[in-house]
This record gives sequence, C-alpha cells and structure tokens, in this order.
Amino acid sequence: MEFCSVETASGRVQGLISSGIRQFKGVSYGASTAGANRFQGPKPAKPWTGVRDCLGYAAVSPQVPYDVRHEYARLIQFDLNVALGGMGEDCLHLNIWTPGTGRQDKRAVLFCIHGGGFAICSGNHPMYDGTRLAQWGDVVVVSVTHRLSSFGYLNLADLDPSGPWADASAAGMLDLVAALEWVRDNIENFGGDPDCVTIFGQSGGGWKVSTLLGMPAAQNLFHRAAIQSGSLVSHMPREAAAHVSQAFIGQLGLTPATLDRIKDLPWTQILAAQTAIGAHAFAPIVEGTHIPAHPLETQVASLSDPVPLIISTTLDDAGLFFDRFAMTEQELKDTLSAGYGAKAALLEKTYREHFPTKSPYLLYAQIITDAGFRRFAHAQAEAKAARQHAAVYTYLWEWTCPAFDGKFGAVHAMDVAASMHNERDAILGSGSTDARRMCDALASAFLAFAKTGD
Repeated sequence: MEFCSVETASGRVQGLISSGIRQFKGVSYGASTAGANRFQGPKPAKPWTGVRDCLGYAAVSPQVPYDVRHEYARLIQFDLNVALGGMGEDCLHLNIWTPGTGRQDKRAVLFCIHGGGFAICSGNHPMYDGTRLAQWGDVVVVSVTHRLSSFGYLNLADLDPSGPWADASAAGMLDLVAALEWVRDNIENFGGDPDCVTIFGQSGGGWKVSTLLGMPAAQNLFHRAAIQSGSLVSHMPREAAAHVSQAFIGQLGLTPATLDRIKDLPWTQILAAQTAIGAHAFAPIVEGTHIPAHPLETQVASLSDPVPLIISTTLDDAGLFFDRFAMTEQELKDTLSAGYGAKAALLEKTYREHFPTKSPYLLYAQIITDAGFRRFAHAQAEAKAARQHAAVYTYLWEWTCPAFDGKFGAVHAMDVAASMHNERDAILGSGSTDARRMCDALASAFLAFAKTGD
C-alpha cells in the first residue's frame, strides 16, 4: 500500500493511493461543534503538529439510522449513512479524491453535497465515492459532511433574541460555506484549481445548492452549480421554525429562560429530542443576514448571475415517498379524484395516452413528480434563464432502475451514481452494460460542464 501526504493550513495530512487515485478521508475543515460551539457558526479547525492520518471516514452529524424494512432505503443503502465513520459533533470533515497533488496541476474541482433533505445522510455514503469520477475525468472530487437537522437548523434566535444564537438556524449552511472556504485556501495543494469549483447536489443536496446560490457569504467560492431533483424555491416559514424550536426545547425540559443549558446536554439527548419531533422538521429560514431572501427573489438571485447552472429531475422522482406498488387502476382513479376532483379523469386520460403500459403506481409517481419536483425545477430554470446572464441547462432522467424488477421506475437518486460515474452502484444495476453507458453519458456532461461551464 502506498501513502501520500499534503500540507494544509491546519497541518499536514496523510492519505493513501488506491486505484491510481490519492484519497484523503476525514480531513477537518472546522473544529468540533460540541459544547460551547453547539448551535454556533463553524470555527476553524485547530492546527496540529506532525502528520494526521486521513485514511478512513470520520464522524458525521448525529442521526438515526434509516429503517431498511423500506425497500427504497435498501435500494439506495440508506443504512450506510452512519455506518462509515460513526457519528458525533466533531463532524466537519471533507473527503478528497485526486489523481495527483501537484500545485501546478490545476484540475477542475467537483464539490459534492449529499442528499437526505436537511436531516440525514453524509458525504461518507458509498454513492458519493469520488474514485471513479476523479479517475475517469482527471478531476478533483470533494465530498463534505456538515451539521444536520436540529444540530444545523434550530431557530433559537426567535426564542431568545438576546442570546448567542444568531447563527443557529443557518449553522449547517455556514458549515458548507466554511468547507468551500477551505477548498479555496487548500485545494491547490491537492492538485485542484480554486478558481474552477463546481458545487452539485441531489435532493436535499440540491436544496443546499439552491440556498448557497443566494448566500452572500458563498459568493465567489464556486463557479458553476448543478441541482439534481432538489430545486428549492422557498425556505421554511420563520414562524413555523419557531414553533418547532419551542416544541424541541420542551422535549429537552428547557424553556427560553433556561436555554443556555442546551450546550451542556449530551448530544444523544439532543438526538432523542430531534427524533421525537421529527428529524425533517428542521430547515433553514430567511433570517435576513446569512439567508437574506428566498432563492428566486431578485435580491439574492443576482448573487449567482455569473454561475452557469444545471437543473434536473428523474421521471418518477416522487416514488420515494410512497410504496403502493400494488395500486390498482381503480385505486389510481380514486386517489386522483381525491386530489384533483373534476380534473382527475382528464389527468389520467392524458397521462395514459403517453404511457399506456406504465403501472398505476408509477403513473401516479410521475403525476406527483410533475406537480412537485418537476414544477419547482422548471420554475428555477425559467427564473435563471429570464435573468439573461449565465447559461442554464436542464435534463430529464428517464432510464428505469433495474433493481427490484424495475418497479421503482426512473426513481429519485438514480442519476447521483451516474453523475459520479459509480456504475457498480446497485441503483444502476451493479456494473451492467446499460449502467456503464448511462454513467458515461451523464458523467461526461458533468465533467465538460465543470471544466468549461458548457
């Protein structure tokens, strides 16, 4: 086994060389977020002496492992979100894959932000392994872990305006800004070009990309962006976030008057309260400073005017939300009638004309996708195009997932593995000829975009 080392602003790190790629895993870009740092903006990583081993994944933000009794969870291996590296509050880490570490190499950098809403998953998930993309495209690939759910998006400022909580509702997004600053300051030593950085993310990763596009602190830290099935057109209402926070501190046995004690509680207690409330109940808000407005509003849309953008969906994105695979034609009619009333018959007829052999489950998944994911993606793409600055590209992924006998259709997250050129991923068919062809097609487009903006 061969090892390699690189100097960073905080100290020297050692990685390993595997498959011809230099791999550094668990590189700190920020200090631990425990104790006094909890619910605060990220602090710089503490410098170290000597060489720090970065040979394996490090801890990720606390979260409950996903229930793999659900077939979709098994399909995308959601049980591995916390299986690699464990979890804890010392969770601000990067993973880096690079063909070489010369400062003169100046390779395009692809900065991958994981999905899972604002609540779960991590940059350690095998779906985001950057080996193949770095190898195939001669680029530097970075994946990132950051604070999630209550640890990253708890609106405490509205409960205690005089307290030290101004950054709490945007902490997870500020982590991503800090990670991009680390890339700006250090990636050249890993063979990357700090002036050619593409941020991309799917689902919740797309929400985070959408948010970064409108954050003043993120300006000039990236130069292209891609949003896969994660167009975000508005943030969580501030009042709703305050209600969630009130319920959350109640679960902890605290009140606004005793809120300062929250930094002394064990993270396991925080996680238990978060689970009781619901991990997905926490999300960024427009608080006026870090996030000044909703993503499509003119005052923040102009921040990303120079940034070319890719926006996408999969044909059956919404299939992840329900598992009525045995839905009958009559159940489809009844479900559409309940949701669309007098328009249901015309809706079904229109879709059936175009997709005569599609199962009722998949037809409904496509209809719901058109009403949600796709509608938001089109709105975001049209808003970007209307500004008449940098280019915006869109794509629709239609290839059907071969796993589970194809019953998931062109399901949510299929294009993640393809954009990373991970053709062996189960969601693509584990190395089949078609999987390799789809990886070649999408990854080559992403690589061209990352290198040239076209």
